[in-house]
Amino acid sequence: LGSLTPEQSAGWAVGDEVCALLAGGGYAEQVAVPLGQLMPIPAGVDLVTAAAIPEVACTVWSNLFMVAGLRREETLLVHGGAGGIGTFAIQLATALGARVFATAGTPDKVALCQELGAEVAINYREEDFVARTAEATEGRGVDVILDNMGASYLERNVSALAMEGRLVIIGMMGGSKAELDIGSLLTKRGAVIATSLRSRPASAKAAICAAVAEHVWPLIAGGEIRPLVHTV
Repeated sequence: LGSLTPEQSAGWAVGDEVCALLAGGGYAEQVAVPLGQLMPIPAGVDLVTAAAIPEVACTVWSNLFMVAGLRREETLLVHGGAGGIGTFAIQLATALGARVFATAGTPDKVALCQELGAEVAINYREEDFVARTAEATEGRGVDVILDNMGASYLERNVSALAMEGRLVIIGMMGGSKAELDIGSLLTKRGAVIATSLRSRPASAKAAICAAVAEHVWPLIAGGEIRPLVHTV
């Protein structure tokens, strides 16, 4: 990352027995990282697999539990369930006692979501996720939605929310601008929250890393969550 003065590097660390939240990626053999963004590698996890964990673990924990306040026995809908964020979200929420629904785009991806713990897996190319989640919840809707699509899903996401439901938007794959039916949101006393991990200050990232190491790492070490590495 370039040369640092002693003042700039104070409190920073470099090591090969930790994994780091870089929130944007890093391609180098050695990097300088704020100490608060370093976490010990979970027990039983190799270094390559560990490299795949922090970005997804911190994204999922911070958004579902620190922001949306997902609780045991609440319902969660994860869009893109077969992706990096989705596969981790399904496993973590399931391990902590939530009912998890997920969307995916192919039969193989639907099967993967079910294998990882999704109670209902919806092929969004063939089915309406609003109707399926309503059916699975007896018309109640879902408590929390983790959405990477943004604008193209906004109206349907709000429709799928339960009373006091929380929609957390973490991506804009479906665009950045859409109309919001505020009346529907008011009726449900719902919330629409948009967050980004990369732009948060170092202190906020450090707090997330500490919470992840405390709450998530034991689940990985115990085998309740299986990090998935697609390509090395």
